[in-house]
Amino acid sequence: MKKKEELSEEALEMIASRFRLLSDPMRLKILHTLGDQEMNVTDLVGATGAGQANVSKHLGIMLGAGIVSRRKEGLNSIYSVSDETIFELCEVVCSRLKKQLETRQNALSGAF
Repeated sequence: MKKKEELSEEALEMIASRFRLLSDPMRLKILHTLGDQEMNVTDLVGATGAGQANVSKHLGIMLGAGIVSRRKEGLNSIYSVSDETIFELCEVVCSRLKKQLETRQNALSGAF
């Protein structure tokens, strides 16, 4: 059995903050769209179908949290994912959800 590590209130708040950050579907869509490439806001607007103000707002939140980074190229701001652990976390969650969905589908297919 793995020994539990004690977490301070500050650590718990930091962890909760990270999960809150990832709880917004548009942020997840932006991160998925960025993947391992760089994109400017215009490209992200086109790829996500969201409005420019909405994309910019979410990029600002993720930039402040250190999940994405920004560099200037002339008048454009170019964004990329700077915290690759986000993809690892999403993979764990998606893998588990896929197993749950398969279990439900198998249960339902036997019912009819």
